[in-house]
Amino acid sequence: MKKMKLGFAPTRRSIFSAPDAIKFANLTRDKLKEMDVDFVDITDINEEGLLYSDSDMEKVAAKFKKEGVEGLFIPHCNFGTEYICARLAKELGVPVLLWGPRDERPDENGIRLRDSQCGLFATGKVLRRFQVPFTYLTNCRLSDPEFERGVNDFLSVCNVVKVFKHIRILQIAPRPFDFWTTMCNEGELLEKFNIQLAPIPMPELTQTVKEVLEEGVEVDVITTYCKDNMCVKIKDNELQNVAALKIAMKRLLEKYGCNAIALQCWNALQSELGIMPCAANSLLNEEGIPVVCETDIHGAITALMVEAAGMDEARGFFADWTVRHPDNENGELLQHCGPWPISVAKEKPTIGYPLAFEHPGAVEAEAKHGDITLCRFDGDNGEYSLLLGNAKGIDGPYTKGTYLWIEVENLKRLEDKLVCGPYIHHCVGIHKNVVPVLYEACKYIGVKPDLYDPIEEQVKAYIRGETV
Repeated sequence: MKKMKLGFAPTRRSIFSAPDAIKFANLTRDKLKEMDVDFVDITDINEEGLLYSDSDMEKVAAKFKKEGVEGLFIPHCNFGTEYICARLAKELGVPVLLWGPRDERPDENGIRLRDSQCGLFATGKVLRRFQVPFTYLTNCRLSDPEFERGVNDFLSVCNVVKVFKHIRILQIAPRPFDFWTTMCNEGELLEKFNIQLAPIPMPELTQTVKEVLEEGVEVDVITTYCKDNMCVKIKDNELQNVAALKIAMKRLLEKYGCNAIALQCWNALQSELGIMPCAANSLLNEEGIPVVCETDIHGAITALMVEAAGMDEARGFFADWTVRHPDNENGELLQHCGPWPISVAKEKPTIGYPLAFEHPGAVEAEAKHGDITLCRFDGDNGEYSLLLGNAKGIDGPYTKGTYLWIEVENLKRLEDKLVCGPYIHHCVGIHKNVVPVLYEACKYIGVKPDLYDPIEEQVKAYIRGETV
């Protein structure tokens, strides 16, 4: 599992028990170590290893910045010093996790040592005054299951935010003329989200493919991999072109410092290379490098967010919403020519010919069934949102390409969302429930979460730790 680095800043307030605060800070440290969480501590800042003074806050902020923390965890080990916590959070500008250990029964004299819950109420209000978004982990014991799940989900949220704030997409050629749906506003994406595009012309890709073919060595490695892991039903020279295309796209991705690719997959590419790029896309997607079709920039953004939410435990797959299930009123076909990663497949994939094109190089396989998350980042007219929800794989008729029949709670409701927008016929799926993580991440990136089923209260209940 991918690891994120937390800044660990346990806090206390002077009128409550300092020894008890130190005790709970140390117990929390032990729990994080047991969970194998990577965190930067503040035990070198003062003797107590606690945050409660202005002068220490500046030292903590400097240390966390130097260490490159990707999230801030503020356990309230007694009441806590709310304004110090808020100042630190504002200074760092990373996702914030607010939590405090559940308070014990008052002693026989009616004395309470910590009042951690009360301090959480105070800090939440002051964070709002500072306009700092934060994630709240319910007031619970370290041994409660909601603690461990809450911390791990927060780490996934941190990963989504980190990835989203550093998106650079390799755009290979403009969108196909007919695909007005994949139009995007490059300037607005940069201004609103710092999402950067690196556009290159198609000849730069095809020239790199030719160079790779002349070298030969890497091509042989990829063709062997394909023959070992897929049923190859195309000619050897065509398979070599698939391998060379995969290598060329990865080289260009690295050359321009990008983390995803949006490719004009037809028709100019076919006249130059004689293949569909689907299998090459599949190979890169399997490596965790999202490649999406029809120069769909918003689709590439979606793929990066979904992969980040999954913390590398599952691969995402880029799909079309296509047709309704012939027998299931809430069933729908997710399909594309063949770019899905190999590990998504229910069976051994085949490299063959796509449904709507004559050129070889598409992958064919039904995807695994099971529970999935479906997602789409999109926007128009200056407003952006993230469509997301759950579905499950079901049986359905065979079809060409990479495909999966899915069932949702209410297809008519979802269909209305897709038609009325701002979404299109493209989405990204993943065999994992990352809806709560993506929902929570939206508060940090300035994107509106848009659940296609009325499950917002269920998602919030999950985040609150009500369902463990």
